[in-house]
Order: sequence, then structure tokens, then C-alpha cells
Amino acid sequence: MSELLESTRAALILLISFDPDLWEIIGVSFRVSLAAMLFAIPPALLIALMLARLTFPGRWLLISLANTLMAVPTVVVGLVLFMLLSRSGPLGEWRLLFTQPAMVIGQWLLAIPLLVAMLHSALQGVDQRAWETARLHGAGRGAALWRLLGEARFGVMAAIVASFGRIIAEVGSAVMVGGNIEHFTRNITTAIALETLKGEYAQGIALGLVLLVLALILNLLLGMLRGRGQQTLSS
Repeated sequence: MSELLESTRAALILLISFDPDLWEIIGVSFRVSLAAMLFAIPPALLIALMLARLTFPGRWLLISLANTLMAVPTVVVGLVLFMLLSRSGPLGEWRLLFTQPAMVIGQWLLAIPLLVAMLHSALQGVDQRAWETARLHGAGRGAALWRLLGEARFGVMAAIVASFGRIIAEVGSAVMVGGNIEHFTRNITTAIALETLKGEYAQGIALGLVLLVLALILNLLLGMLRGRGQQTLSS
């Protein structure tokens, strides 16, 4: 118990004193995850709109595929990407393995299915009359789509928040394709695993506290978005 208290005290000191190594790790995590989300949102939104508003052969198969891929373990995604990016793999010439871009790709692959599934659910719940009304008032397809997104804005934001929370907390893909290289690809989750194995708990606890605070903030945001969404529906 005394060791836990001492490690927690040391962890708080690391956070408060803005330890450069600690905050460098935090910076890598946020930089990689934000980049992955930035690249994932446009295609996921396009696919979700297509699934929500168009009828075509194989539509339900694509929806089922997105729902299934949400459950794929992160380490499996990392393994597949490792095999593709390794020197003997088909994409080995890109020399991306054990780099931050490889980590971005891994998190992008993890974010896409979750975004598609949640965005599809949000957009499908929008009243079809929102699209029809916009079109009747002379709005082009782009303007009508924007109106549709406006109606589903709380669900869209909830999908983005939930997806960001998933990818920043994943460890399997990050360690497989990032390699946990100090000052380069070491992020929050891989650093926690390493420090725990080394028996040096202070930095691991400090990074764990960062994830806990982030989880709390994301859950508060999700709660606020759900509340606003319900108020909008009731009104």
C-alpha cells in the first residue's frame, strides 16, 4: 500500500512539474489520434450517408461488415498492418513500419468501422422530411446534405467523441506497428505497459491518470450530447 501511495505521489509530481518525457509521450498520443480522426471522418461520413440514404445491392452486407469490424481486436489490426508494412510485405517499400504514420494508419483502420456504424445510426434516425423539405425549397444536394447533418449533429458529435476515445486508448496496434520507440513512437498506452513491466510505476500511473481524466471528459461530453439530442427530439 505504501508503494502505491508513493508511486501515486511521484506520478502527480511528474504531471504538475510538466516532466518533458511524460508530456512528450502524451503529445505523441494526441498527435497520432487526432491525425487518425482527421483522416477517418470524411470517408466514414460519406459511407454512412450512402448507407443511410441510398438503397443498393449489398447495402445490408456493408452495414453488417461495419458492425462486425468494430469488434476486431486492435492487436489483430496491428498484426495485419505489420505484415503489410514489413520489409517482406507488399508495402515494405514505403518504410512506414515503426513510425508515427504507421500508427496513424492503424488507428484510422480502427476508427472507420466505429464511425461508420455510429454515423449511420445517427443519420438513419433523421426524419426523411428534412431532406425533402430542403430540396423543395431549392437547396442543392450539397446544401441538403448539410441540412441533414445539422439535424443529426448531436449523433455525429457523439460518434466522433466515442471513436476518439477508442483509438487513443488502444494498445495492440500501436505497439505492433509503432514499436514503442522512445522519443518517437512511444505513446500513452505503450509507455504504461513498458513502465509496468519494468516495475517503475510512477510514469505509468501518471499516464493512466491522463487517460482517466480524458475518459471522464469524453463521457461528460457524450452525456451532454445525448441530453441535448433528447431535448431536441422532445421539442
